[in-house]
Amino acid sequence: MGAAVQALALLLLLLLQLLVFLGGVAPVLGGGRPGSSPLHTLHYFKTGVWERGKKAPQYTSLVFMDGQLFGRYNQDNRQCVPQSSWTEELNRNDADFWARSTKTNFASNVIPDLMHLKGLYNQSRGIHTLQVFSGCEQSEDHLASRGFVKYGFNGRDFLSLDLKTLTWTAMDAEADPIKRKWDADRDRGKFWEHFLKDTCVEWLNGYLGYGKEALLRKDPPTVRVTRKPRSDGRETLVCRSHGFYPKEIEVTWRKGEEVWNQETYTGGVVPNSDGTYHTWINIEVDPQERDLYRCHVEHDGLLEPLDLAWEEPGPVPDVGLLVGVVLGVLVALVLVGAAVTFCIRRSLSS
Repeated sequence: MGAAVQALALLLLLLLQLLVFLGGVAPVLGGGRPGSSPLHTLHYFKTGVWERGKKAPQYTSLVFMDGQLFGRYNQDNRQCVPQSSWTEELNRNDADFWARSTKTNFASNVIPDLMHLKGLYNQSRGIHTLQVFSGCEQSEDHLASRGFVKYGFNGRDFLSLDLKTLTWTAMDAEADPIKRKWDADRDRGKFWEHFLKDTCVEWLNGYLGYGKEALLRKDPPTVRVTRKPRSDGRETLVCRSHGFYPKEIEVTWRKGEEVWNQETYTGGVVPNSDGTYHTWINIEVDPQERDLYRCHVEHDGLLEPLDLAWEEPGPVPDVGLLVGVVLGVLVALVLVGAAVTFCIRRSLSS
């Protein structure tokens, strides 16, 4: 396979991983509002890839703690790579950490399952993928917790487990034969039940002990309100909050004391590359009523909620005048320095 095709295949895999992952990272417990007991999550995202012409399928594993990537395993170099300083400390103190959480347990199942599905559906060409997204989520007060696991095959949602009945739900018509097979295999369901309800929660609490300084921090949002004129004479007010952690935040538009949901659009809470989050919320308004609207923001990093309205930007400073002032100060400093040097030399010569 040429380099261009390999690059395309890798891009496809990453896109599939991203789609499956983003489909499952939303919290499934309550407690999304600031001030409630924070939700902590431990998520595993494992991928098997079969490519025609390769000697063996490939396997990768990613581990996320509270939505932050903190470890990955790649079969190519057979190494587990920490993604944060606190993970490195954990790795030093627990030599079996990576073997438990990334390489073993699931790799032995992902590849055989992938090969079975490929053979069952007689798909022997191209690239085929099997993704397993699993994990547990627990409130900080330990009053609520749950686990989940779902499978994706060739980029489509495929099967998910009902932990109450230990039966599988087919999310694609082609998954029905596998559902019946896995429902009959009670050991598979019991394995996931034990891992998700016991082992995963135990590991989650243990990892919090190492990463609490990073994971339990409270970074307040930076909030800004801007406006955009519309062609119909109305305008859009945009409230952006960025740089906050944890991800639980409440942002609403208010007109007076009333929460205003009409003609309001939000972009959801999205992670930044530095581990913080950002979000935005828009509202369409009559320009004559612009001053009646406030962006209301609540977050655990804030001492009190913020209420911000759009404000007319201040006057832009005259760049020419500013440059002139700076040059004048520099010239004055040069002259003072020359005068001081002259006085010193004159004093030494007298």
